Amino acid sequence: MGSRLTLTANDGHSLGAYRADATGTARAGIVVLQEIFGVNTHIRSVCDGFAADGFTCIAPALYDRSSQRDCELGYEASDMTTGRKLREEFSWDDTVRDVAAAVAVLAGEGLQVGTVGYCWGGTIAFLAGVRLDVSAAVVYYGGQIVPYKDEKARCPMLMHFGEHDAGIPLSDVEQLKAAQPEAAVHIYDAGHGFNCDRRGSYDEAAAALARQRTLEFFNANLT
Repeated sequence: MGSRLTLTANDGHSLGAYRADATGTARAGIVVLQEIFGVNTHIRSVCDGFAADGFTCIAPALYDRSSQRDCELGYEASDMTTGRKLREEFSWDDTVRDVAAAVAVLAGEGLQVGTVGYCWGGTIAFLAGVRLDVSAAVVYYGGQIVPYKDEKARCPMLMHFGEHDAGIPLSDVEQLKAAQPEAAVHIYDAGHGFNCDRRGSYDEAAAALARQRTLEFFNANLT
């Protein structure tokens, strides 16, 4: 359904990306931010899903700054190990530069732009919402936000967390709610990765409700 393109960040770095154009006239643009598993079949399907709802999406290949360009991983233990290693090869500032390159493409087409990120990408979506000129940011179980929680939001934010997420204690979620009182924060009877139907932690009910809320949020803030 989608296509491949090349982005260029403001430091000259070139990276790949997946693009899914909206069905019909685009309502707005969404930058979709990967888990630690790269722009794999799941992330491409997320883009395709939002495109079917009228949003043009770009998923930047953030691992193109690592030693393994064009990286696509699965969800086995070995994939988890590889993904965790790759994400340590560059900085949060690097990822924000790459997100900004995707935002610039969509904004250049006259679209309002939001971000949505999952797991590692959830933290990056938050950073985009406090550091870039985007109009909305959606966080799915971003587990590394707390060190940056006091940065001022530049747009409306929506956050989704699992009550049973072993990697993100509810005390962290409470810190985020206190630091970002304007953000809408929802907690689901689910674990980490509940949105991903390729993972054992997938929770259909939680994923459906979170997606409904995400679409309502984007429709309210981007269109």
